[in-house]
This record gives sequence, structure tokens and C-alpha cells, in this order.
Amino acid sequence: MKRRALITATAGAVALGASTSMSADARTPGRGAAPLSTFNVISDIQGDLGDLAVALRDIGVTAPHSAGLAVAGDITPRGYDFEYAAVRKVLERGPKPRKVAWAIGNHEFYVPKYADPRTLALSTWPNGTTEDSLFRSFYRFAGRGAVYAETTFGGIPVLTIGTERYMHYHDPQLWDEVWLSEGQLRWLEERLRYWSRRRKPVMVISHHPLPDTVSGTRNKLYMSDYLQADALLGLLGRHRDVFLFSGHTHWNLALSDWYVRRVVPGSANLDGFSVVNTGAVQTGFTDNGQGGETTVPGTFNQGLQVEVHRDRVVIKARDFAAGQWLKQVSVPLAARI
Repeated sequence: MKRRALITATAGAVALGASTSMSADARTPGRGAAPLSTFNVISDIQGDLGDLAVALRDIGVTAPHSAGLAVAGDITPRGYDFEYAAVRKVLERGPKPRKVAWAIGNHEFYVPKYADPRTLALSTWPNGTTEDSLFRSFYRFAGRGAVYAETTFGGIPVLTIGTERYMHYHDPQLWDEVWLSEGQLRWLEERLRYWSRRRKPVMVISHHPLPDTVSGTRNKLYMSDYLQADALLGLLGRHRDVFLFSGHTHWNLALSDWYVRRVVPGSANLDGFSVVNTGAVQTGFTDNGQGGETTVPGTFNQGLQVEVHRDRVVIKARDFAAGQWLKQVSVPLAARI
């Protein structure tokens, strides 16, 4: 694949991934020298443990030396402790990732909708479940004490971000909207600045997508996920070598806007930053042509493989079920690592 200059825009998102599609895995991902780091990204498991096992086995074959796995939220269908335990069991059965970076999703907050695991009871929400208990369940599973966290995959920084409130506890008109504290935003600003000074690309993992970015984000279903969208865009938009991976929509990675450059006006970064759709392990969706979405027929199980080189990042969309590469994009870095 030829190295390409990134398209400069004055605002909005520009899709760049369409011309690099691969119909099968006959082509070997990447080119030239071995990458400095390879890692994988999936999202939206939502209880589909069979497809999770398929994805892990496929990753074990295509990326046996992967430095880690980022999971962009909706780890569980509802957030029960036994659902987290079931995911852990599949991971332990393997092939087990070396490291896992967990982001929290909206499905991690769905226990309050149930009187018990078998009984949906929206009329009596929250059914005795406290907001704090939902966060504690995620923290125990992820092995940390905050929603946002930093790790590295082969020396490449990986930052996970997410909501610090489940908003229906705070406003009866809201449900799954993302609330980011000033503390989280300051932390993100500092970590982006820190790694920028060290000339490292930064991988940011978030369950919810930002508006006017990847597939589905111009659909009314996904345009208002963040309560502080402008603040988050303002931070990410300053940095040329930031890569935001977002899930939630389940939209098909076969779509042309699976990868975009998002330019934030006033950021002084006319190249924008990279935004990548993560697909989904459980159920796929696509545009229905009427402002909504429709299910992708057949077996759906998609994710990403990311290779970081000294001068570029290569991102490949994978169909785990079919064992095929769908497409790839090579993104030049502003500075060599």
C-alpha cells in the first residue's frame, strides 16, 4: 500500500479508509520492517461469549505476539458480577492476551433495569441497585480504582476513558450519556501533552463515539453521546498523532467511514486526529437509508489489529468469523518514534 498524504480539512471528518479494502487475507498486513508494537482492539461483547472465544482464537493466529487487547466497552450485557466472571473465564481459557485495557460501556450499567437477572423491571428502576455498586463491579473486574487509566502495549501509550456517572441516577431525562469530570479531562490533557513531548502516538479507547466522526455518528442515535463533547474534541484535536478507537454503534467495518480524520476548528492542528470504529463482537448494524440502522445479516464478529511502526500506524479491520481481512489504512506519523 502506498504511503499517502493525509487530507487536510477545515472542519468535520474526512473518511480515508475506503480505497484500501482487502477482500481476503491473501495479503499480508503491513509492509517492510517488523512493527515496534502490535495490539488488538475489540468492543461490544455484550454476553456473546462464543464469538469472543472465536475472536481470541483468531487473534492468537494472526497476532501471536500481540502486546495487548483493548476492549472498548460493553464488556457484559448488563453489568452483573457473574457476567464479568463469565468473560474472565473465556479470557483465561485463551489464547489469553498479555495485557487487557478495559473501557467501561453503557451496558455495564443495566443491572438497575432488572428486579433479578431473569426479570426486566423498568417501572421499578433502579430496583435497589446503587450507582456506586455498578462502578465497584467494573473496578473489581478491571483491577483498578478509576474509570480512566493508562497502560502501554509494547511501549505505546493506551489511555482508556469513560463516563463517571450513570446519568439516569442524576437526571430522569437522561440515560446512557457520557459525563466526564474535570479531573478526567485534566488527566487526559496532561497525558496527551506528556506523550506528545516524547514523540509517541497515543491510543485512546472509549466506548462511545464522538459526533461527526466514524460510521453512524451522523445518525441521530449517536450524535449526543457526550455531555462534554466539545471539551473532549478540544483536547484530542490538538494532537496530530492521537488515535481514538470507539465502539457502541456496532456499525460494519466494511463501511467507507470506518476510519476518518477529525479536524477541530481552532485547534491549530489542520491535519486533525485519527478516529477508528471498532466494529463489534456481538451483532452488526449499518445504515437503513432512512436515518436509522438495520442489522447486518449473517454471522457478525469484527475487530481491529493495530501495528505501530517508527513512521506510521497501520490499522486493519478483521472479520474474525470468516478469518478474513476486510481493509486497512496506513497513517503517517508526524514524527518518527
